Amino acid sequence: MPGPRLALLALLCAPLLCLAHGQQPPVTAPSPRKTLHHQDAHARVFREEGVWNYTTMLLREDLGLLMLGAREAIYALNISDISHSQSAVYWRVPEDKQTQCTYKGKNADVECRNYIRTLHKINSTSMYVCGTNAFSPTCDYLVFADGQLRLGEVHEEGKGKCPFDPLQRYASLMVGNDLYSATAINFLGSEPVLLRSSHTTLRTEFKSSWLNEPNFVYMNLVPESDNSADGDDDKVYLFFSENAVEYDFYSKLMVSRVARVCKEDMGGQRTLQRKWTSFLKARLDCSVPQPSLPYIVQDIFLLSGDSWEDGVFYGVFTPQSESSDLSAVCAYSITDIRNVFSAGKYKTPVSVETSHIKWVMFSGDVPSPRPGACINDAARKQGMKRSLDLPDKTLQFIRDRPLMDDAVRPITGAPLLLRRGPAFTRIVVDNVASLDGQTHPVMFIGTENGFVQKAVNYGGDMHIIEEVQPLDTDQPIKTLRLSLSTGQLYVGTEAGAAQMPLSDCGRYSSCLDCVLARDPYCAWSLTDSVCATLPRSPDTDDGSLLQSLKAGDASSCPEPTPVASKATHVAMDSTVRLDCQVDSNLAEVSWLFNGEPLQVLVQKHYLFPQGLLLLSASTSDLGEYTCQATEHSGGHPYSHVIAAYQLLPLQPVIPEPGVGEGGGEGGDDQGDGTDEDEGPGATEPPVSKVTAPKKGTTTTGGDDDSTPEQPQPNAEVRQVTGLQVAVASLALILIGVLGVGLFLGRGRIRSRFRSTPSSARNGTAYHPAPQGKEDNHRTDQNFNTPTTVTFSGKGVSNGPSVAITTIGEESEI
Repeated sequence: MPGPRLALLALLCAPLLCLAHGQQPPVTAPSPRKTLHHQDAHARVFREEGVWNYTTMLLREDLGLLMLGAREAIYALNISDISHSQSAVYWRVPEDKQTQCTYKGKNADVECRNYIRTLHKINSTSMYVCGTNAFSPTCDYLVFADGQLRLGEVHEEGKGKCPFDPLQRYASLMVGNDLYSATAINFLGSEPVLLRSSHTTLRTEFKSSWLNEPNFVYMNLVPESDNSADGDDDKVYLFFSENAVEYDFYSKLMVSRVARVCKEDMGGQRTLQRKWTSFLKARLDCSVPQPSLPYIVQDIFLLSGDSWEDGVFYGVFTPQSESSDLSAVCAYSITDIRNVFSAGKYKTPVSVETSHIKWVMFSGDVPSPRPGACINDAARKQGMKRSLDLPDKTLQFIRDRPLMDDAVRPITGAPLLLRRGPAFTRIVVDNVASLDGQTHPVMFIGTENGFVQKAVNYGGDMHIIEEVQPLDTDQPIKTLRLSLSTGQLYVGTEAGAAQMPLSDCGRYSSCLDCVLARDPYCAWSLTDSVCATLPRSPDTDDGSLLQSLKAGDASSCPEPTPVASKATHVAMDSTVRLDCQVDSNLAEVSWLFNGEPLQVLVQKHYLFPQGLLLLSASTSDLGEYTCQATEHSGGHPYSHVIAAYQLLPLQPVIPEPGVGEGGGEGGDDQGDGTDEDEGPGATEPPVSKVTAPKKGTTTTGGDDDSTPEQPQPNAEVRQVTGLQVAVASLALILIGVLGVGLFLGRGRIRSRFRSTPSSARNGTAYHPAPQGKEDNHRTDQNFNTPTTVTFSGKGVSNGPSVAITTIGEESEI
């Protein structure tokens, strides 16, 4: 019955749809202040012909290298300039293995290749690398020595360490000599695991209550044993999305999760043998200020602080419904996540009449030691020094109830950033110190259309400094890596890898532009009159630098140098283009005419993003035109002039004596100045006369110098004369074609049309019969109304006069 089902769905959805704290006012999604396309980004790019999928990166700052994994290739790139490859190895799939892959129904050219998915540091020269290897995951050791890369040819089994499917999301982490990986352990991808490959191999249970069709995103270690008051253990945190088991929807509902395990976990003695005894998971909430289904995590980045308690996880989230184009960034405190796992309530499955299993909050007694907890001082006092010593009651509890009842909510209770448009894909964050002594997390966010957005949240004020397109492609950003030692950001896509600076302060050409950018990396130097890049730890401000991040106050900027007007000579009835290129997306452009706001007329002016078109210029349009941009920041408008033009009339040049009409210099050999043919159009206009351009000629004002120059009449005359010659030639061609057609088609003319009345032969125009009279012609007055035009034989052909009937835009003879 649809009625009860919809009612039940609404009831179940209500808690999720209202998680956005519906009492909050909607947050306005900001626009990037500047947009830089690849030709202006000045990014260094690396790609090799025939190689794709540059999506696995490992920064080896100790070697000065960026290790880049692609499809069947691994590169060692110069970390300062990745366009230079120092060495490369190629790890291709053998032909027999590729054939076996195709027999299993996979595409030979796409899926049955070796995609490098794992790259981890082992020691100063060695790395661990894994590839999909045509749906047969394989791992090996990679050595960089004497400037060369070399594969170890060990070829270890990679099942569980690397995904089978190259398109499947995956997460891995190397802790000491132990590899933590989250992927599917079988060919079909139906058995997902969180696996630790070590001397004590552990994995998750194959139960939907543990992992239910997950999409793994990110994994990292948090050293919670450092300065721990209760002797706690280090933990590995895993972020992913999966189909929810706790919500009874008519279809699958995805939710975002965070899970964790203890580093020293060794599994259980009888229950959970070789399984995690510390696996717990909780829902990750990133709710937008509008009713919606839960947003899905796409990437996570851990921004470490001075201690592990200060660490913050930043995540990008996108809607699971196509009805919304809003992406979000949320931030989560490590301590908040830790508190959910260490003190929160559990969910438990119960059987009910209307459903198979329903998950509700567990309200019974929780066994001791606490299920899912690491071995700490309290457990050690009870004689439990390893997870193998945990009682079965604790292990059975965590085996059946790994899900927490509480959700992890953002630090601010709402997203740090909301943005409409192409979905967010990846994120990295840098903590930048400003002149006021504060630090600001600067977020670099990749998008699905190939841009990297640079954004900051200033106390609830979301600000996108710029968006940059590092490669000449609109393919999604799939990898972001941050190097603080070089101050560079590394970007990976299917088509190539790119390197770009964290900030290019030189892009800001003026004090106003520099301050209004509100870029923590930059400040305006009053001494040098440049936008300078601040050091990682800026010194105490001595007043020579201007920066206003939260307020965006540019009132202390010195007055800019006035923009000189460019003299532009204009011919009457021509079209004039006045360029005005504004590089801030937040600025509003306005035009002044002789110091007053320009009264824009539809028939006279056309405004477009790059400037102004002045149509059919007349004497009343002459004067000074000023283009200015106004940008609002901190509640104050800041205006500055972008360009100024002085429109002047095009003055004719008086010819010098003996040049032009008199047949002097430049004349032909006929000394008497007479022409043999005196017919019309036989003589070109004399050079000394200035012919005004026809209506529609465009004069561009952006290329004139500030110093007025004399017009060049000869150039004008050549342009107009060429146009006249072209028109005359075209007319002669058309007349010739018409004459030939008339001559060849006379017989067909008479059979197709009525005979021309005698009145037409006498030069009188022929008109069709009026409406209501029988006639072969249609008489409705619309697009197809026929019109008959009579040509006399003179000048067309030697035959009699002919009537031509036109219907619509075509003519029939």
